[in-house]
Amino acid sequence: QEQLVESGGALVQPGGSLRLSCTAFTCEGSRFVFSWNSMSWYRQAAGKEREFVADITPESDRSIYADSVKGRFTISRDNSQNVLYLEMNSLNSEDTAVYYCRRTGHNLWGRGTPVTVFS
Repeated sequence: QEQLVESGGALVQPGGSLRLSCTAFTCEGSRFVFSWNSMSWYRQAAGKEREFVADITPESDRSIYADSVKGRFTISRDNSQNVLYLEMNSLNSEDTAVYYCRRTGHNLWGRGTPVTVFS
């Protein structure tokens, strides 16, 4: 069974940086091939709906970002390791949320990793 596992969430002060990781685990016979799929990051703050953060194509030739993170966050991937990354800089309190990775366009999500920006 396919599984996405996020890591890297932490407490950080405003202006700080974090790098989140999402590792894709597959099993023999799985139809999910990480390197063939676009991958996304989403986040959900307490009391709010889950929102899109960033997406990257299989060969990393194109990425898109939510306006709220553009210029501060960078999505990347390592297909040789089945890992998706989210580099987050200039963090502020509005970035506090649980961050999830997703196989774009599919109902395959990780369980999330919490990021808290506090002063």
